[in-house]
Amino acid sequence: MSTNPKLSLGPILFYWPKEEIYQFYEQAAEMPVDIIYLGETVCSKRRSLKTQDWIDIAVKLSEQSDKQIVLSTLALLEAESELKTLRRICENGRFSVEANDIGAVQILHQRKLPFVTGPSINIYNVETLKHLAAKGLTRWVMPLELGRETLQLMQQQRPEGVETEVFCHGRMPLTLSARCFTARSHNLPKDDCQYKCIEYPEGRLLSTQDGEALLAINGIQTVSAKSCNLLPELTELKRLEVDVLRISPQYRHTEKIVTAYSQALAGDQPEDLQPYIPLGSCDGYWHGNSGNL
Repeated sequence: MSTNPKLSLGPILFYWPKEEIYQFYEQAAEMPVDIIYLGETVCSKRRSLKTQDWIDIAVKLSEQSDKQIVLSTLALLEAESELKTLRRICENGRFSVEANDIGAVQILHQRKLPFVTGPSINIYNVETLKHLAAKGLTRWVMPLELGRETLQLMQQQRPEGVETEVFCHGRMPLTLSARCFTARSHNLPKDDCQYKCIEYPEGRLLSTQDGEALLAINGIQTVSAKSCNLLPELTELKRLEVDVLRISPQYRHTEKIVTAYSQALAGDQPEDLQPYIPLGSCDGYWHGNSGNL
């Protein structure tokens, strides 16, 4: 008989002020999650917190609770300074690491350290999963564009000792680019972006010509406008023996969303999440359809 999945809080994808990040993790310490991912995964120019600040938060959270703390790395590295930061995170000596770039996987493998792979690592088949397991993979986060049928095949043959985590709630991280879309939308070059991302704590919304919310630009990252919401799929996720359900932080009401998932896992009737998803939810990828459905 399978046990209930754990809940995780993914890394903050957006650029928030320093004080608000600290406040968020003070609240996160009390949330019913088992795993918390920390760190900047999108853009190294976001300097609200430095690497040591993230490590300090990790230490504090680990001392305040029994939650597993994981340090997350950038998903796109473009400069030597970013490689230095990557090495420092990988060599922190205390906390496990979520590798969001294959370079991080290589560093962690060379140092014989176990690691988690984030959704930006393209694990699309069992052969890749086995290859990374041999290098030290202990948990993988399924890429957002994969669905239930692919997951079922992966689960049937996944290597022993490797956990599966599924992104269940939040605006979906879709693509990364060397160009900064937010800066460009303000007619600014990337090198002089004036940190415009901080003005959009959940990304800058993009709509179709018909006025339908489609995407949001988040610096060099594009995310969905609607929020992935797999709470109605909880029974299926449990049947597939998914180990961890990831909730991506949003600017408001993250604690309400976490509580709803926790209630559902406990067998209680969860609170309706629709009031906390202003642009609606989508689960198209999960069902093998267009992601916006």
